[in-house]
Amino acid sequence: MPSEKIEIWLIEDNDVFRSTVARLINLAAGLHCPRAFSSCEETLAALKKGSAPQIIISDVGLPGMNGIEGIKKIKDLSPTTHVLMLTVYEDHQKVFDAICAGASGYLLKNSLEKTLTTAIHDVLQGGAPMNPRVARLVLDKFTRLSHAPQKDYGLSEREKEVLELMSQGMIMKQIADQLSVSYHTINNHLRNIYGKLHVHTRSGAVAKALRENLLSKESPPNS
Repeated sequence: MPSEKIEIWLIEDNDVFRSTVARLINLAAGLHCPRAFSSCEETLAALKKGSAPQIIISDVGLPGMNGIEGIKKIKDLSPTTHVLMLTVYEDHQKVFDAICAGASGYLLKNSLEKTLTTAIHDVLQGGAPMNPRVARLVLDKFTRLSHAPQKDYGLSEREKEVLELMSQGMIMKQIADQLSVSYHTINNHLRNIYGKLHVHTRSGAVAKALRENLLSKESPPNS
């Protein structure tokens, strides 16, 4: 029955390719693509009106808001929705920015027919599917970052803990619960982090922390 199928939305501005991907999804056992959009803006408007899918597959290069910018806004509206990026780009910075923004995987269009179904099931089981060449780009990027000198932005230990939990994908309420403080306190920490790092968004703070090796090597305490 359709209600038992995995619901997937698609964001792709090329009409022909959008139809092709939607058809691949609908032909696969257990998958269903009821909504396909040509822009992030249309997708966000639909998310605000009703229920969200389990997965959104999005192109990177889109008119208006690009796919990487769209990830954070999608996750803000529906934190449990996985976002898989679908693109022709193998540029390490785009891959890195997408992952920092909250993407659950990064697929290349030229291998889509072989990888799409497997990638969807992988991400639902907690995996992060990506082409081997893309995975290598990510590993190379993080290897370079791990050897980069750590800069001092004057972050307090608590602010570093908040930043660490943000990098793990936690929302503000989850961070407050994890650190046993109020939502208001976390909001204050967040404002301080933005000011010290000279950024204006959550994804910008996490990306800068990863890029400049600001995160601790150990996970923050549970209390």
